[in-house]
Amino acid sequence: MGDDNNWLWSYVETIPSDTGEGQRLIKELLTQLELAQWASHDSFGIHLAAEEAIVNAIKHGNKQDPNKSVHVDMRVSKQEVMIHITDEGPGFDPQAVPDPTLDENLDVPSGRGVMLIKAYMTDVQYNEQGNSVRMTKTRSN
Repeated sequence: MGDDNNWLWSYVETIPSDTGEGQRLIKELLTQLELAQWASHDSFGIHLAAEEAIVNAIKHGNKQDPNKSVHVDMRVSKQEVMIHITDEGPGFDPQAVPDPTLDENLDVPSGRGVMLIKAYMTDVQYNEQGNSVRMTKTRSN
């Protein structure tokens, strides 16, 4: 994916480790998806994935440390949405997260976010350290 995408909206901000700030960004993202006329089922998935990624960055990555922040880069075009979230935590190994659909993990709270993100987004990539996730969604017809 090159930068030839005609982004209608791009937004870059570094927010404090505060879920309220995360919610504010997600609200803005949803407004932009609506303006770009994304279908509600796509918007729903993007909303869930963005929320999981931002909340995970704040709670798990930065452990809600007020001195740490989360870098958010979001872009919306008619065909694609790109969301890139980076926290200041030590990172994690997405491969090592327990599969929440297995019986023995049904009571384990972790892993659902990672699975949700993969389920709803077209492409999901974590950096080597595991403290940054870049996800894209291509509009379904």
